[in-house]
Amino acid sequence: MLTGDLVRPRLRKRGTQLEVELLAANPHWQRSAAELITLFQQQIDLPRYAWENALETYEGERTDYIILRGLAKVLADAATFTPLDSPIPPDELRQRVFAHGPVLAHTDLFHLQTRQDVLHSIGNELELTPDEIERLLFSDRPAEYLLIDPGPDWTPEALIARYNLELSRGVLYWASQMTIDIHDGYQNFWRYLKLFKLMFWASPKAEGGYHVELDGPISPFVQSTTRYGRQFAAFLPALLLGERWHMQAEIHIQQFGEALNYRMDHTTPLRTHFKGSGEFDSRLEADFAAEFEEKFGDKRGQWLLTREDEVILLGDTVMIPDFALTHKKTGRRAIIEIVGFWHPEYLRRKVEKVRAAQRRNLILLVYEGVNLTENALQDVPGEVLYFKNKPVLKDVMALVEAVAE
Repeated sequence: MLTGDLVRPRLRKRGTQLEVELLAANPHWQRSAAELITLFQQQIDLPRYAWENALETYEGERTDYIILRGLAKVLADAATFTPLDSPIPPDELRQRVFAHGPVLAHTDLFHLQTRQDVLHSIGNELELTPDEIERLLFSDRPAEYLLIDPGPDWTPEALIARYNLELSRGVLYWASQMTIDIHDGYQNFWRYLKLFKLMFWASPKAEGGYHVELDGPISPFVQSTTRYGRQFAAFLPALLLGERWHMQAEIHIQQFGEALNYRMDHTTPLRTHFKGSGEFDSRLEADFAAEFEEKFGDKRGQWLLTREDEVILLGDTVMIPDFALTHKKTGRRAIIEIVGFWHPEYLRRKVEKVRAAQRRNLILLVYEGVNLTENALQDVPGEVLYFKNKPVLKDVMALVEAVAE
């Protein structure tokens, strides 16, 4: 992510609103982005300081260096820099060298050994040449790391788009609170909330979807503002995985002297690099949906199958059932959770969520091969149906008719 000094110059105050001046993908900036990409690729197998020197030379006397440095940081952040392999830890090598005290290029009355003499002496002990010692002496410092992989196959347009995303998420370093209304993509949304360890309060909206409040990095309950702020900003690209959402944050940034509102929604011209979950999480789910569509999916069918269209709020966590079946005429609903090939800890958490949900219109489809006996599920609300190879759709639909509310 961009550092604060690369974000602040691109912020603009419009009344009580805070806006980000995104970078236009015009010919000028496309040309600059292309030149930076080429320059970066020329640094492969060279130390990081070589890239920094090359960038400084490229900047020259340009006054738009803030943008150039931002684009350059995007390139570097997506790349892989690796330290040199060393037969001896660099800190131990430095101890050996520095133990000889001050040395000069030439001897004098007080310095009887030259620097080259010291390097030869230590090199003989370690079977290294003086040049190898020079190269390894500070190889544990990031500036000495070698550029091994330049990252994505960047195009100028993609680099500018990613820079604009980094600017937009960087604003949230200074957010005191953030609210989000979401109407789809629930699985991705809560998966990334959990990944970035963000605290939330959620409630269903009357018109559909959910209203979610997040604690920001300047919350009175959080002391480590920088660390939490980075997590907060890191989450933003997950919003772009949804098709309908709105975000509002209160930003406190010293240069403007007052709290400002920062808003974004699904129409914001940004691209995400986050990966969303697939259409289905498992082959069992995919096969279940395909069989339902084949047997009940035509216009004559009475039930509509949807995937992950409801969130069951459980305090500091949520449960998102795999499927819901809604009767087309009456609106009666049953929710379905498929428990397939999962490790024991996952199963334990799954059962805890099912119990906490207290939904009597829940149907739990359980693969016989998992370690979930009938005793383990006897106090689970709703219905439990075991299956050997795949759920028997006729039996599932019979339960749907029985439990739908």
